[in-house]
Amino acid sequence: MAHLRRFDHVGITVADLDVATAFFEMLGLEVEGRTCVEGAFIDTVIGMTGARTEIVMLRPPDGDTAVELSSFERPAAVPGPAAAPANELGLRSIAFEVEDLQAAVDQLSEDGYGLVGGIGEFEGEWRMAYVRGPEGIIVALAQRVG
Repeated sequence: MAHLRRFDHVGITVADLDVATAFFEMLGLEVEGRTCVEGAFIDTVIGMTGARTEIVMLRPPDGDTAVELSSFERPAAVPGPAAAPANELGLRSIAFEVEDLQAAVDQLSEDGYGLVGGIGEFEGEWRMAYVRGPEGIIVALAQRVG
């Protein structure tokens, strides 16, 4: 029996919520809301006591799957590898389809966010690149060819 109704969001924990939010806004996501969460609900869900986190929800213009950015005040964030390679186990990238891949890469480069590798093309159908954003987040940008 299938339990899923739809894909709602991807959650990313960051140290600097403002920088991460600005990065995703630069890509074209729109802030849906910003709030702080603490108390029994969050403690129960994450399995920690005394948690407090500030959350920003961002959605693409089509209103589809959201990105949830969280920054923990309590307990303190635990740093992960800032430059994890694409083959490290775990969630490694978040992907977006873009209108103009080169323009997106150029804009991000101007703001200090570089390519992980290069721009590749898959079977004449997709062009794609990985960009390393703030705090090591890898964003895959893809453009349909033709």
